[in-house]
Amino acid sequence: MRVDIWSDVVCPFCYIGKKRLEAAAKQTGIELEVHWHSFELDPEAPVRQEVSNTERLAQKYGRTFAEVEEMERNIAAMAKEEGIEFNWENANSGNTFNAHRIIHLAQSKGLGSEAEEAFFYSYMTQGLPIGERETIEDVAARIGLNPGEVEDVLDSEEYADFVRFDEEVAHDQLKVTGVPFFVFDQRVALAGAQPRDVFVQVLEKAKETMGQTEDTENIENTEVEQQDAAVCNDESCDVPNK
Repeated sequence: MRVDIWSDVVCPFCYIGKKRLEAAAKQTGIELEVHWHSFELDPEAPVRQEVSNTERLAQKYGRTFAEVEEMERNIAAMAKEEGIEFNWENANSGNTFNAHRIIHLAQSKGLGSEAEEAFFYSYMTQGLPIGERETIEDVAARIGLNPGEVEDVLDSEEYADFVRFDEEVAHDQLKVTGVPFFVFDQRVALAGAQPRDVFVQVLEKAKETMGQTEDTENIENTEVEQQDAAVCNDESCDVPNK
């Protein structure tokens, strides 16, 4: 089954959603053909932030330092349930445009999910500066991309149009305001890092209607009851109240 996912590599809920989707696919025995799409949460971000991630988020969301620390602890606890070690104290955010370009390169080689996983891990677990070229080249090498091809991409505008096209589709056609955002079989939409059982229901629902492909402008939300799931957007990136 084809699954299109809009995400950003600095979005912890995108990593959590990836893990939950993979677990749901394993549970249902449904083989996935995942297509990753770019969504920059902060397109104007510098290559490397000069302040801590906690301070940056406090400024961005208009919250106190203590409130953001609590938010990050809650996210780390949620991530841990999916086997993710989110070392938020060391997270080093930055501009993700080049990371997205390398993900498109990786996807052209059948390594899109491997690239996403490696970038998520580098940022959230290792605390590497995600916007810096050294980190991007390290991730690319880790998943087996050709160093020469990676250099060619980073030294040019290659795949820039792919990133921008993804974002245009997200904003203009799908009306996506936060990530992660999933589209199953090009017709069933799901927003946020939903619980695993919701992913299971959506996969089963989409499987029942596979082949009834529609235009992206006519994608509808699934009839499965969606919860108020965690997303990252311009206003917040927090675990929703239960």
